[in-house]
Amino acid sequence: MLYFLTGATGFVGGALARHLRTAGHSVRALVRDPSRAGDLAAAGVELHAGDITDKASMRRPMTGVDGVFHVAGWYKVGVRDRATAVGINIDGTRHVLELMRELAVPKGVYTSTLAVNSDTRGRVVDEDFEFRGRHMSIYDETKAEAHRIAKQFAAEGLPLVIVQPGLIYGPGDTSSIGTLFRRYLQRKLPVIPAESAFSWAHVDDEAQGHMLAMERGKPGRNYFLAGPVHTIVDALAIAQSITGIPAPRIHAPRGVMQATAAFVGLFDQWVALPPEYTAEGLRVAGGVTYLGTADRAERELGWHRRPLREGLETTLRHEMQSLGMHP
Repeated sequence: MLYFLTGATGFVGGALARHLRTAGHSVRALVRDPSRAGDLAAAGVELHAGDITDKASMRRPMTGVDGVFHVAGWYKVGVRDRATAVGINIDGTRHVLELMRELAVPKGVYTSTLAVNSDTRGRVVDEDFEFRGRHMSIYDETKAEAHRIAKQFAAEGLPLVIVQPGLIYGPGDTSSIGTLFRRYLQRKLPVIPAESAFSWAHVDDEAQGHMLAMERGKPGRNYFLAGPVHTIVDALAIAQSITGIPAPRIHAPRGVMQATAAFVGLFDQWVALPPEYTAEGLRVAGGVTYLGTADRAERELGWHRRPLREGLETTLRHEMQSLGMHP
């Protein structure tokens, strides 16, 4: 099959591109700067210069494809950049789906997120859950609006499947969770939130889930690609059992983290702080739960998610090697 892919230079999109090529599919990837995507070109991915914020730049590479994977997104926490978040997550998604409809692409998979439900307050929810309330971050808010747009396109007949990953981890992760593990390995992580919990999925399992959604997903249906539920405390206890490096002993309660976030929010708009120490960064880190069940994806797609310990063994080995540490 011939697929068009956005977000190929990102963590999930890159993994998906590799998995598609390994499976024998042809891939056209939209990239801002082809000269910085040599690894994709080496894997046989056809590179096309463009940007999802520029609808016209996608028309030629999307023409004639068998399917579209729209993975690209803006993901930052604690960064005041609403205009960019809206431009990429909301407007960019609308551009991709409009063009998919105009070109009569047979099928598409859109990468949403469990974060459209924000903090589930300990509940493990399914695809029928409807979030009502204030979102925890600009990311949550803009992805929720993009999700609504995608659902509307699907309701109007676009052959679109929506997948919703939870927390994604794996070798080479540059997100805040990757930073957390690297700081842990370097013994630079003095305190962690006591109650924060996520549905942890390895990046290769997420790539496989996207492919299964294209092959077996029912248009108009959404699927949680949610891994097993663990707190950050759990995850670092597992990491300690793998590496022997002590996990942080100080666990900050949700109330303390949220009170600190409220206090910092009084002045962080005038003071330049690292993203994790802004009000939004502390609020998202402070005891929240982004949880979902993968029952539908397992039942209807045949998706498999590996246990956290199995995924962390390869992830931590990679990160230790990248830091010059002996695994």
